[in-house]
Amino acid sequence: MSLPVHTDAFREPSPRPSLTACRSLLFLPATAEHMLDKAPQRGADALIVDLEDSIAPERKAEARPMARAAVRSLASRGAAVLLRVNSAPALWRLDLQDMPWQDLAAVMLPKVETPQQVDALTQALAEQSGGRAPHVVALLETPRGVLAAANVARHPALVALGFGAEDYAAALGVVPVPLALAWPAQQVITAAHAFGLQCWGLADSIAEVQDMVAFEKAVLMGRAMGFTGSVCIHPRQVPVVNGGFSPSADELRWAAQVVAADEAAAAAGLGAVLLDGRMIDRPIVERARRWLASTR
Repeated sequence: MSLPVHTDAFREPSPRPSLTACRSLLFLPATAEHMLDKAPQRGADALIVDLEDSIAPERKAEARPMARAAVRSLASRGAAVLLRVNSAPALWRLDLQDMPWQDLAAVMLPKVETPQQVDALTQALAEQSGGRAPHVVALLETPRGVLAAANVARHPALVALGFGAEDYAAALGVVPVPLALAWPAQQVITAAHAFGLQCWGLADSIAEVQDMVAFEKAVLMGRAMGFTGSVCIHPRQVPVVNGGFSPSADELRWAAQVVAADEAAAAAGLGAVLLDGRMIDRPIVERARRWLASTR
């Protein structure tokens, strides 16, 4: 029996078990054995063993046992490991066979357009994992997927949504630039936050691995829009993503001042206070506390 998904009516968000908050998630093709030794040292918050786009169709069968070995190896060295499976059920069922579930934090399902796709995967995970089913990440990468974002985000098995900028732009037949991607990205971001999920992605190309100034600009815009992190396709991107999705030193100084001012106001019986000519009230204090908490 598949898990119930309440697509017929809105329900209030409920607390979700979650993968530790991830700013950066580094992709590792399952067949790229030469990348595995140093992968846990790259600084990424999580590592994604990939069986989808980075693996040629004729190498899928070869890649599956290599993926299982990679998951075991990376997890044994303390990494948070995710597995990106293929989107077609016939393929992801093969991808999941004999997977070391105890070593896997989450499974990423690409090209999600309906909650029923997540249902099918979670049912298979429950059957195959012997009660150790990992969380699920739904990647929304098509126009239909974006339009279904709120319905997909309701699914209780999810820990995060991902926005696939390159695939979405390809579906539209356009270059992956903010002008084309900002609106769909915001739909995915809003749906994720509405249901307490992490949201990974950029409203720009993820393929830039040389011009780190341009890439940092895309990362900072992603954080400003509400993304909580991003995937990386090259180790060079990891420190940029980590820095971009973390509060800056100036932001942390401001946050500490805000919290101190709020505490002083509360002691004086005041609900709001002026700080540097700006009114500080509850939403601003909550943002400041969140930034400070993210560094602990």
